[in-house]
Amino acid sequence: MSGEICNHLMKFLDESHSMFHAIAYLARMLDDSGFIRLEEGKSWKLLPGKKYYTVRGASSLIAFAIPENRRGGFMMASAHCDSPTYKLRQNAASVSTDGLARLSVEKYGGAIERSWLDRPLSIAGRVLYEDGRKVSARLIDIDRDLLVIPSVAPHLSKDLSKGGELKAHVDMLPLFSQERSAGELNSIIAETIGIPVQQILATDLFLYARMPSTMIGLNHEFIASPRLDDLECAWCCLKALIEAQDSGAVPVMCVFNNEEVGSGTAQGADSTFLCDVLERLCSSLELSSEERYAAIAESYMVSADNAHAVHPAHPELSDANEQPQMNKGIVIKYNAAQKYATDGFSAAVFISICKRAGVPVQSYSNRADLPGGSTLGHISIAHVSVPTVDIGLAQLAMHSCYEIAGAEDPAYLVAAMKEYFSSRLLRISDEITEIE
Repeated sequence: MSGEICNHLMKFLDESHSMFHAIAYLARMLDDSGFIRLEEGKSWKLLPGKKYYTVRGASSLIAFAIPENRRGGFMMASAHCDSPTYKLRQNAASVSTDGLARLSVEKYGGAIERSWLDRPLSIAGRVLYEDGRKVSARLIDIDRDLLVIPSVAPHLSKDLSKGGELKAHVDMLPLFSQERSAGELNSIIAETIGIPVQQILATDLFLYARMPSTMIGLNHEFIASPRLDDLECAWCCLKALIEAQDSGAVPVMCVFNNEEVGSGTAQGADSTFLCDVLERLCSSLELSSEERYAAIAESYMVSADNAHAVHPAHPELSDANEQPQMNKGIVIKYNAAQKYATDGFSAAVFISICKRAGVPVQSYSNRADLPGGSTLGHISIAHVSVPTVDIGLAQLAMHSCYEIAGAEDPAYLVAAMKEYFSSRLLRISDEITEIE
């Protein structure tokens, strides 16, 4: 089973060269599984026993199922579809003093910059264009080895060769052309999507590394791929939602954009997207105000975003007592400052669910003197205040353009989340909850 799951996961990774492509792929998964697409700009009429999803900004998605007989709250989960990369400016192409054409880019998120050097790159995202009296959008993926960011040879700069600072506006501009003029970029874009170049109005385009995902290791025990953080969790959790059984609760899966830059966008976790969907869902179910509060009180959130595995060369960077390993199960993430939203109660509920699913669990906290990062959990609960656990799958090289994770762990996450989405919580008191 783990091999089959990995093969499907890698297909998704290889076709998701931008957050827009990732959401389009996940939407097709939902379409193929009988989910009905809802448009935010139209009225919703939701029926018991049916499954639905909606998309915002072409780059975030929320899917849910209406039980035949609702008897609980919302079993929610979230992941994100963006990864650290470089975004092309609107006027991206420029010619250097030596006559070489390079593209002007900005950092998107906290990438390991050196991982982007000296490897084939290309461009993917969306193009907005004039279509009669409409503004239309088209996904674009220039499927060829188009760009490269050359490093500086050690003979010329010992500082840079020894890990000196790379300047985004100097060192990270990809080489585009020698023979062509800088203006050829828009021509390639227009040709790729089949429109006249003068119809292009604006773009959201990003660099991506051209290496495909692959299985590595003596026994193929690892996955190596771009964008494992956090497409791995997004795909596994959505697959679990599709396969879940009706428990009486409402399972809800959110895949948000823009986590890597703070989530403060119209389609990010810090937006009204989840609140809007829950409000419309409750209205369609004709829940009274009191019934809505009660449903929220019996709700729960899983924030799924990958975790740091102990590094084989630097185990000292991990806490001595909490060193998650790849292929050893789901990682529950803790932080005293609540950068991760896990507390004792939310951890206990999720550990209980994992036990039912037969899935091993690990713990992770940052080494006490290292600040670490944060993720969706503490952002989401500011809008929908429910018990929340932050989890992930252990990986190496997080924020590199090519990351490494365990090949057994995706199956663990699918199994645990399938059990989760097939469950419901009964709050007996503030600290006592029954899981059905």
